[in-house]
Amino acid sequence: MSKDPNISTLITCAIIDDDPFISDLLLDKLTQHFPEIQVIAVANNGQEGIQKLMKFRPKLVFLDVEVNDMTGFEMLLQLPEINFKTIFITSYRHYAIKAIRFNALDYLLKPIDLEELKNAIARFKNQYEQSSLPNPINQALVNISTLDEKEHVLNLNIQKGLVKIAVKDVLYIQGDRNYSQIQLGNKKVVVSKTLSDLAEILDDHYFFRCHKSHLVNRIHVHYIVNSFSLLLSSGQTLPISRRRKKPFQNWFSEINSPRREQS
Repeated sequence: MSKDPNISTLITCAIIDDDPFISDLLLDKLTQHFPEIQVIAVANNGQEGIQKLMKFRPKLVFLDVEVNDMTGFEMLLQLPEINFKTIFITSYRHYAIKAIRFNALDYLLKPIDLEELKNAIARFKNQYEQSSLPNPINQALVNISTLDEKEHVLNLNIQKGLVKIAVKDVLYIQGDRNYSQIQLGNKKVVVSKTLSDLAEILDDHYFFRCHKSHLVNRIHVHYIVNSFSLLLSSGQTLPISRRRKKPFQNWFSEINSPRREQS
């Protein structure tokens, strides 16, 4: 375990991963580069992880999204309380990556890169200093436990902290270079994510990219006005690009079979 008795304020930490190579690699990087972090527990499965988290109560947990006996989310759901910050460890294109990004959770890709680790720990320290901010893992667990996806709450990091947006309240999202405007009725929320980023996160949550600049929520699509525009429940219209016309019509007809195109 890494420990430096000369550090007055230690950040206690746990590593939960079923791959000993990853655990050892992470422990080695923390020991060499982060003397303020004290690894007080290492576990290689979910049950052991639960026991050690309840016993040692670390401030920071590095958690594999899928240990050999359960997922990281399933493990967290079994804890009576979560009073630590979580940084997930995952493989690129892992099935859980969208859930992690949807809930604004921090993560590291395997194999663990030192610079990415430094950035993740810097974000943790910033959040830890702002103890009044909600822990996004709690909302993530609520989402995962809620089967109806339109009732899920999207968490996004903005300059002033974390913004929570109910999926059912989003009419559409309009891209503007490196930013996106999320339309919520008469209110707009600007976030520093590209439309492509949001499309990747939301394509399993009722959304379709009908145009290069627009991502629409199917909950609020009233009908297709003509081949290249649609009407929202708010009375607003959005364009449908020529390239996306057929895929959009197929998607729309699949989810709204009783409705017909109106011209």
